[in-house]
Amino acid sequence: MVAEANPGKSLETEIDGVRYLRIPLKTRLVGPDDDIVEIVTTFADGSLEDGDILFVTEKIVAITQGRSYPMDSITPRKLALRLSKYVVKTPYGIGLGMPETMEMALRECGTPRILLAAAVSAVTKLFGRHGDFYRVAGPKARGIDGPTSGTIPPYNSQVVLAPDRPRAAAARLRAALFRPVDVFVVDINDIGGNVLGSTVDRAGDRMVERILKDNPLGQGHESTPMGIIRRVR
Repeated sequence: MVAEANPGKSLETEIDGVRYLRIPLKTRLVGPDDDIVEIVTTFADGSLEDGDILFVTEKIVAITQGRSYPMDSITPRKLALRLSKYVVKTPYGIGLGMPETMEMALRECGTPRILLAAAVSAVTKLFGRHGDFYRVAGPKARGIDGPTSGTIPPYNSQVVLAPDRPRAAAARLRAALFRPVDVFVVDINDIGGNVLGSTVDRAGDRMVERILKDNPLGQGHESTPMGIIRRVR
């Protein structure tokens, strides 16, 4: 079902002189017992046109892969408690700024890599450079979502990891859709975003990142975990 844009955002954007519509698609609440193919075909197929691009948030893919964990099932180690204190928290997401999310980063990425990322970040911050922690830790760390006040229950008390094999997930979805469209698994928020996996090359990934940079979907109770990019003719 087509939904409205993220409040304060436009459904239309212009990149390099070309105009694009970003059409949010509303779904029901998705859980770990759902099949991502069934969800996407049910809520997207009827709205797609030939040549469209379908983008799906990484969170809905990860949830259907069983990669969401209740907070009370995670016991952070002392290292996670210490490292999480140094993470900058923003209004757009908790990231690794809580012990439970940092603990999952240590499990997903390995303790040596997270310690290296923390060390590099501590040095480069002295020179006014930011973002090196996630550049070193990698997409698995960057894709970990913790609960926020705007998160839909029951995920307001869960940690959701980055999806497993997002490129393969995008290919599976494209094969299941009735229309010939490309598919992107994206991690987008109000401070930017990344394509985690897609059915095109890196140049296509970068273009979609630019088209979605202002986050037309929203991140809270909008219930719009996927959308369509359509070139305005």
